[in-house]
Amino acid sequence: MATLSRREILMGARYLAATPLIGTAMGQTPFQVKAVSQLKGAARSVVIPTHEFAGPNGAPWIEERLDFPANWDLQVMDMAGHNLPVMTPRLIADQCAKPIGTKSLAELAAGKKTVAISFDDLTRTTPAYAVTPWMIAELNRAGIQDENILFIGSFGTHRAMTQEEVGRKLGPEIAKRFAWLNHDVFDNVKEVGTTTRGNKVLVNQTFLGADLTICISGIKVHQDAGYGGGAKAILPGLAALPTVEYNHTQILTKVKTTGPVKVFKNDMRLDMIEAARMAKVDYTIQIMYNDRLRPTQLWAGDIVEAHHAGVRVAAKTYCTPTLKDADIVVANAYPQNAQAFHGGLWINYSVRDGGTGVMVVQHPLGLDPVHYLNNRLAGRSGATQFDLTARRTSGGRGGRGNAKQANMIVYSQYLTRNMRNNYRTGTFFYDKWEDVIAKLRELHPGDPKVAVYPYAGMQHQEIELDG
Repeated sequence: MATLSRREILMGARYLAATPLIGTAMGQTPFQVKAVSQLKGAARSVVIPTHEFAGPNGAPWIEERLDFPANWDLQVMDMAGHNLPVMTPRLIADQCAKPIGTKSLAELAAGKKTVAISFDDLTRTTPAYAVTPWMIAELNRAGIQDENILFIGSFGTHRAMTQEEVGRKLGPEIAKRFAWLNHDVFDNVKEVGTTTRGNKVLVNQTFLGADLTICISGIKVHQDAGYGGGAKAILPGLAALPTVEYNHTQILTKVKTTGPVKVFKNDMRLDMIEAARMAKVDYTIQIMYNDRLRPTQLWAGDIVEAHHAGVRVAAKTYCTPTLKDADIVVANAYPQNAQAFHGGLWINYSVRDGGTGVMVVQHPLGLDPVHYLNNRLAGRSGATQFDLTARRTSGGRGGRGNAKQANMIVYSQYLTRNMRNNYRTGTFFYDKWEDVIAKLRELHPGDPKVAVYPYAGMQHQEIELDG
């Protein structure tokens, strides 16, 4: 049986041709939650969150129940901080009023007329809606009028957002009350300098032109930049395509300092920090959140210092023990279904040779095919879309890389050809959980050892920070 490398897993969000926005926005793809069938006889159940930012009536998630045979050796692998209390609005206000490395937001806003506030898209599950009410109240108290406050989507080379999606991110009333715009990775940028690593930095000039600039970000593991958040709001968030490309290719492919939880000595991240310094961001809020996308801690102030303070806590919060040599590994791609390879890496870490990995990809958008940098790189290779699909699907049954030989199952109620084209021939696809269990019983009779990573897209191994 063949294996897949991490880069091949990355194809899950890479090298697919851009599709029209119509039909990809959540407002255009209403979904119906299907009942998860129960198994006959005794069973053990695990409740998992799915559908990040796609729940009914604006809910940021849906809970689904997965049933397993009662005789299976089932272990749910929660992260260390899974039971942290959720921050109250009062606690959010108190923390925001204790900035690290800057003046308070009220002081920074005094005498200013215009404000630009960046926020990430729905592939990054930052609960920005939790801090926008406090932020707006502070700006209004400083005398800044609503018409002079502009939100800017900071999502690099991802597709544009819709009104409904912005409402889910910022809060529906905030999205209606204030103007917002999508960052354009191809245009409306201004050069602010060149990093010591040779990257010419071009940043959204609307953001740069505001009297006061603010970034809202979330801290979650990132496989290359260590963690999300911090300087990533500028690069790649508000940067031009050439700037993002240099950082993601010329730097990423030539250094060995990148990887999950690597922040302080990570050349890719350090290039981002230089870019953020050149952009002269005035204030930031960095949010750590739980598996239900509720804030559990935050850090405000300087875009680098606040982020560094946050990752030191995040490293002890998101870390998750690895169950080695499991017969079956169930990895829920939530809360990053659009780039499901993040969660799929847990199959690498945990499954035994000859075992089976199960990817749960429960989201109406599936694997989001719009990524302009990856599309550009694919086009330069000279390969056609048909060539790229054949390359990904060729070979035998694949696990998720490293040295592991494993069967692969994908469970989703939103199976599409695009999704299937991202897995090797021999992968099993099911839209009913009972069919997944039937196949697992066939592959692993008896009482197999099973590891469930219930929100694998935000969990990381027990790794030490690099500084």
